[in-house]
Formats: sequence, structure tokens, C-alpha cells
Amino acid sequence: MKNILITGANGQLGNEMRVLSAENKEYNYFFTDVAELDICDAKAVLDFVKANDINVIVNCAAYTAVDNAEDNVELCTKLNAGAVGYLAEAAEANGAEFIQISTDYVFDGTAHIPYQETEPTCPNSVYGNTKLAGEQNALTLCTRSMVIRTAWLYSTFGNNFVKTMIRLGKERDSLGVIFDQVGTPTYARDLARAIFAAIRQGVVPGVYHFSNEGVCSWYDFTKAIHRLAGITTCQVKPLHTSEYPTKASRPHYSVLDKTKIKNTYGIEVPYWEDSLKECISLLTSVPS
Repeated sequence: MKNILITGANGQLGNEMRVLSAENKEYNYFFTDVAELDICDAKAVLDFVKANDINVIVNCAAYTAVDNAEDNVELCTKLNAGAVGYLAEAAEANGAEFIQISTDYVFDGTAHIPYQETEPTCPNSVYGNTKLAGEQNALTLCTRSMVIRTAWLYSTFGNNFVKTMIRLGKERDSLGVIFDQVGTPTYARDLARAIFAAIRQGVVPGVYHFSNEGVCSWYDFTKAIHRLAGITTCQVKPLHTSEYPTKASRPHYSVLDKTKIKNTYGIEVPYWEDSLKECISLLTSVPS
């Protein structure tokens, strides 16, 4: 029976991994967050991996506050790059596989066709730079590591764009949302399913992209959220990025090409609106 360590277990993806673990009972799981394992402590990480004979590490932990990262470079670097190195080294020392989750922010967003894994990286934010450094640590320090870049992650857990738009849609008569940034939302449960496919079949080292299928802007995404959540009283207005300045630069185009992960693991990737419908039905069926 494989022993699987999942870090950042209290986050969106970590929680979805926990949900799906009930369907994947052939493995023994160690779900940790900072209270159980400080991944910024190299010795603690190595000791934990050795003591529990970990066979697969899935790192769902990250510093993801993109704007705050601009002022917290040290902490962001520590968590998104340094800790990844410690996990990769521990995986290598124990002959384990390592799955590192990364981001579309490693690109500058100036493309106009979906990004393939071979495209040159060019992050233009602290968050993007630290996540790219984490990718490099994962691939350099562990021979059996794969990096999965994703984008626009949401789920029924934690704070995310979907939950925020539902809340604001109920509170406000109108809402301005950016229409000139284009990408693809990713339901964290779909990403978790892809991770389990990699665990079952064995890690094929390298970089992969995963988001849901299709393309939309944040404005389109919000309109779909409100329609599926039955919100009819809030008018959603399109905004230019220049009308909503943020501390960190965002990619204007971050559509990811999923061909490689689909071909390698034989997975089907759901359309973004179908997955959004699934998530919102779960959110609206649970009393708030």
C-alpha cells in the first residue's frame, strides 16, 4: 500500500484530495498543514517522509496572496520555492514520487494561443517568480517529479472567486468585473482527479498543464456564476484592467494547452461551465 503525503491539506486542492481519498482507499494518506508539518523546516520534512515511508508527495501548499506577495517577498519565496526544494529532496532521499502544483503566472500572458509546456516562462510578479523557482527546485532535486500548472482555481472550500461573486451578487445591485483578462477556470476537484490519475499510473516526470476546457474572461465567468446560482438582481458590468489597478501584474491571456496531460494519463477534461455547475450545485445545497 502506497503512503501518500498531501501538504496544504486545509486549502482548496488539499480538501478536494481529501474528499477523493474516500474513493481511492487503496492508499494510506497523511494529510498535513502547517500544524502537523512545517514544510519550511528541511529536517522536519525529511524526518516525516522517512518515518512514514512516504511513496508519493503531493504539494498543495503555497503562498497564493498574489498582491500581498509583492510586499512579502521573503515569506513567499520561502513557501513557494524553498519548501518545494525541501519536499523534493526528501522525496528523492526516500525514492518517492513528487507532484508539485504550479501556476499560469509563470507566463507573462502576452500570448494569443494556448500555452504549451515548452513555451518560455516569463513571470512578471513576485508570486509568478517564486512559483517558477519552485518548479525548478522540484524538477532539479527529485528525479521522479512532475509539475502541474493550473489557473483560476475554485472549489466549495476556502475563499475563491466563485464564492466571492455569489456573495457580492446577493449583496449588490451592480458589479464591475474585468473583461480583458482571458483564461480558463479550474474546478479543484477536477484537478484532484487528474492528480489521482498520475498517482495510479505512476509519475511521468516533467511539466504538465491542467485547467478545465474552454475559454472565458472574468466577466464571462461571473455572468455564468450568477446565472447558475440563480442571481438575477445584480447587473454585471465589464471593466478594463486599467480601471481596476492591482499591486501585482496579472496575465492578460493564460489559457493552458492540456494535450500533454490528456495524452499521458488518458484523462478527459470537463468543460469549465459543466464543472462550475457541479460546484455551485454543491455550494447551494449546503446551508450557508
